This record gives sequence, structure tokens and C-alpha cells, in this order.
Amino acid sequence: MSGLLPLAAAVAALAAVPLLSPPDYVMHLLITALLTALAGTGWAMMGRFGLVSFGHGAFLGVSAYTMALLWNFFGLSPWIGVPIGVVAAAGAGALLGYPCFRLRVVGHYFALVTLAAGEIVRILVTALREYTGGSLGMTPNQAPPDAAFAAMQFSKAGFWWVALAAWAVGLLAWRLLDRSMSSKALVAIAEDEDAASSIGIQVTREKLKVTLISAALAGLAGALTAQYRMYLNPESLAGLGISLQIVFGAIAGGMYSPIGPTIGALITIGLEESLRIGFGTEFTGAAAFSYGILLVLFMLFLPRGIAGLLERRQRPAARARSAAAGAVPAAQPPG
Repeated sequence: MSGLLPLAAAVAALAAVPLLSPPDYVMHLLITALLTALAGTGWAMMGRFGLVSFGHGAFLGVSAYTMALLWNFFGLSPWIGVPIGVVAAAGAGALLGYPCFRLRVVGHYFALVTLAAGEIVRILVTALREYTGGSLGMTPNQAPPDAAFAAMQFSKAGFWWVALAAWAVGLLAWRLLDRSMSSKALVAIAEDEDAASSIGIQVTREKLKVTLISAALAGLAGALTAQYRMYLNPESLAGLGISLQIVFGAIAGGMYSPIGPTIGALITIGLEESLRIGFGTEFTGAAAFSYGILLVLFMLFLPRGIAGLLERRQRPAARARSAAAGAVPAAQPPG
């Protein structure tokens, strides 16, 4: 219970941000960072156990387009469409993960399969242009002012609270997984699948479980991002670019720490905006190029990311405090 107090305090403090009346541009960046952090948290749930995915954009796209199509063609409120989209993303995760885990597709082969899955979703969205708008994208129908809440079409302040709640759900899922036996089982599987199986661990079940959680969180981020932007595009919600952005953010921030993907999201959004302001349209693909270069540098020199660096610097100070607290003062001679 005590471990939830810092999360509750952080959420309560961040919930007050709109009350400070920040500029709309700042609110936009913060909302985008929270949703990117949620997707990164979902990716890191798999990545820290050796299940490296280069296709998480597929889960974002499946959820986002499911939600938008249900709203545009059937009038189903995003309050219902978003959960359905999350279930669809989890279903896509099961469809991808189960055969891979049963056939023991691991390592870089698994990464390549996920990469292909992301491209399949992007191509499918493009091919179904009559419904999805193809490469031109699609826009969810605008609701009348009196139905804005039912259509989840809020102001930036309202969407900040929605994004904040979703971000908190991601961190809570991380904590619950860490406190479960599945976490220990996944560590054992990452070390040696055969040894883990020999002691009774259900390898396929445990890997599929964490894949479903990861896909669901990524799907939640995708659906909310589409609803916030009120625009869907296969390149920004299903392609390789968004998948690389998620991977870079999680690794740069630190995929072994619950707060690492959030740190990475702030770096990612800051980098993306800096490149947009600095180069505009003169350097097409600048963001993807930068993600690739920085990803290699982080993997070589900071494999545990910024959060890992901060934790490493805090350990000597914590040990010093523990040593000082445990020191027994010398006995005084009798007077």
C-alpha cells in the first residue's frame, strides 16, 4: 500500500497543472508526452524481459482505428470504443505472440516478426482507404457542443486529466506485475527458457500474459492519441516511425524503471519539437534518423537509460546514509 502513495501524490500534483493556466502549446506537449510515456511503459513491460518488439505501432493502430471506425460508422461513443480498441489491440498481441511463443521464435527473429506485423497493419490501413482514408488519414466526426463529453471531445484541460489517468493505469500495471509471481517467472524465462520450463514454469502462458498487458497499454495510448489529435494517419499510428519512437523513448529513459519510459517520452517529445522548429520540412525523416543514432549510443553507453544512471548515482549516497545510521557510538568510559 505504501508503494502506491508516491504514485497517488504524483497524480494529485499533476492533476493541478491546468489550474496554473499554462499556454495551450505547453499543454499539448505535456499531453503528448503522457500518452507517449504510456505507450513506452507498455513496450518496456515486454522489453525488460527480453521480448524486444519493433512493431508496437501495430497495437496503437489497431486500437485507434477500431475506436475511430466505430464512432464514424456506427456512432458508438469513444467511451465504449476505446475499451473495445484496447481489447482489439490485446487480441492482435495474442494473434502475434501465441504462435511465436509456441514455436519458440525468440531474440532477433521475434523482433523481425513484430516489425513485419507493424508494417502489415500500416499497409492494411492504407489499402482500406474507403473506410480509413488511406495514407491521407481520417478524422473522427465532430460532435455537437452538447454531446462533446459523450464523444470524448474535450478541451486540453479535460484531455490532460484523461491522459493522466491512463498514465497512472500504466504505472499501476507495472507495479502489479512486479509484485506478482509472473515477474519472477519472466526473469527466469529471460535467463533460460529450458531451465524455466524444467522447474514447472508455463513459458508460453507467462510470455503471452505480459504481451497482452503490453499490447493493451499500447492500444490505450493509441486510441487516446487519435481521439486527442482528432486525426489518424497510418504513418503516425501504425508505421515503423512510431514504433522506433516508442523503443527509443523506453530505452533512453530506462526500460527497467517504471518512471524510465516517462523520462524517455519527455526526451523524445523535446527532440521531435526541436527538430521540427529547427529544420521544418527541409530534413525529411530527421526524427527517425535521430532516434536511430541515439538508440545505438544509448544501448552502447547507457544500456539502463537515464533512470538507471540516476539510480546508480543514488546508491552510494543511500549506502552512506545506511552506514551512518547503523554505526554504533563508542562506549564512554565510566566517570
